[in-house]
Amino acid sequence: MTTESPALPCSEIPSSPPSASVRRSPAAIVAAVCLAALVLPLSFSGGALATPAIGAYFNGSPLALNWITNAFMLTFGSCLMAAGTLADRYGRKRIFICGIAGFTLLTLLIALAPGLIALNVLRAVQGLAAAAALAGGSAALAQEFEGHARTRVFSLMGTVFGIGLAFGPLSSGVLIDRFGWRAVFCVPLLFGLASLLLGLRYLRETVNPQASRVDWGGILSFTAMLALLTTGLLEAPARGWSAPVTLALLAAALLSLSLFIAIERRIAEPMLDLRLFRFPAFVGVQLLPVATCFCFVVLLVLLPIRFIGIEGRSPMAAGVLMIALSAPILVMPAVAVWLSGRLPAGLISGVGLLVAGVGLLWLGQVEVGASAAAILPPMLLTGIGAGLPWGLMDGLSVSVVPREQAGMASGIFSTIRVAGEGVSLALVSAALSYLIAASLPPAALHLQTASGMAPAAQGLAIGDMSNALSQGWSALQLQQVYQGAFRSLSEGLALLTIASALAVFWFLRGGTVARS
Repeated sequence: MTTESPALPCSEIPSSPPSASVRRSPAAIVAAVCLAALVLPLSFSGGALATPAIGAYFNGSPLALNWITNAFMLTFGSCLMAAGTLADRYGRKRIFICGIAGFTLLTLLIALAPGLIALNVLRAVQGLAAAAALAGGSAALAQEFEGHARTRVFSLMGTVFGIGLAFGPLSSGVLIDRFGWRAVFCVPLLFGLASLLLGLRYLRETVNPQASRVDWGGILSFTAMLALLTTGLLEAPARGWSAPVTLALLAAALLSLSLFIAIERRIAEPMLDLRLFRFPAFVGVQLLPVATCFCFVVLLVLLPIRFIGIEGRSPMAAGVLMIALSAPILVMPAVAVWLSGRLPAGLISGVGLLVAGVGLLWLGQVEVGASAAAILPPMLLTGIGAGLPWGLMDGLSVSVVPREQAGMASGIFSTIRVAGEGVSLALVSAALSYLIAASLPPAALHLQTASGMAPAAQGLAIGDMSNALSQGWSALQLQQVYQGAFRSLSEGLALLTIASALAVFWFLRGGTVARS
């Protein structure tokens, strides 16, 4: 999720004279930003793994529990480009420090949250802080290093992010098992505090005097579109896809998108230059983060819920199993970079998506409660496939457009990646609830009404079997229903991933454009 800011060092000026309190230490600067990058996947995977425990503790509704992850991803994705613009205009260090300080404080408040509503609101504000930390930190690194050194530090940043993805579920599982769900937020708190202290001491302030003005119209309309779309997708399982509220939310999201496009076409300095979509390769690159959302990111949330809520495994056991999916992110990006010296990047990325699609099809066939020997191979294959485009798409995002548009292309790519994660999670959660509701048999103890069916299906989708059990279904029936729904969902995700692979082959068949 980290991208390089390609702004030229000669266009940058310090916002204040060098101070004795700010020391030039490249290692400390890299450590400050990399620690911030580490807490983001830890917060994401920790919140996902803790969802069943949080639901049991607060007795929360399925909709409220879905917002534990979606609230964070929604604000994070919608504000990332805006945070980058603010960092260029008002100072990279200032935005980074505000972001990581806010993130750290909010992490503490989340650990102390008295209720589910408060927790979700704090998660949403935490997403804003995460956007500031990531955008400010990436821009600060880009100004501290040049050439090959810049490439190496951003590669290290990506590796650190992979470490967070790989071992976040395991560390979260251990903490939940031993200390409860609140302990999950203590590890990001410690790393965030260390990042803050290093950043205050060693980062220098820089601004871009040629930074464009803030496109508030674009920011507000884009954020409104994401918020309305995500809310509509999450409300649909409970209210129905044809319910007036659902249709109104989705229609409002479409209207906000139309408004956003109109603003970006007319404004002199848009947040998103729509002309970039004239480049077929640019369109192909934007498909890569969307595809990895559906073949990898959503599984980081779905599988812990299945392991803990449906299969009854402990959080620590679920975290151990999740290593098979996430550990390849540590290795495969380096393999992809090595292969890119011999094969086209588009070919490598497309093949990786095909492999991930096969892994998803295999994963859907594994029965609920199957042994680790049955579930680990398809998870590993899916992670290996997703890891190939993961290692190339950040570089591709700025290599397929003219050099003078590389900065905006990088911001667009990052926004599509993070916003896509939030939307894909909402869409997949809604689809799983719908598939479960369509398969639930009549309750054995009493007639089941349509209004009662939706809460049972939603609860089962987030791993809460208690509601459905209380309405007359047996645990075996519910596991069988979940298995069928999960199989259908996996097949749908596999088809999306394979279709994305074919589209990537097509759009990236010509390689990169000539750089000016």
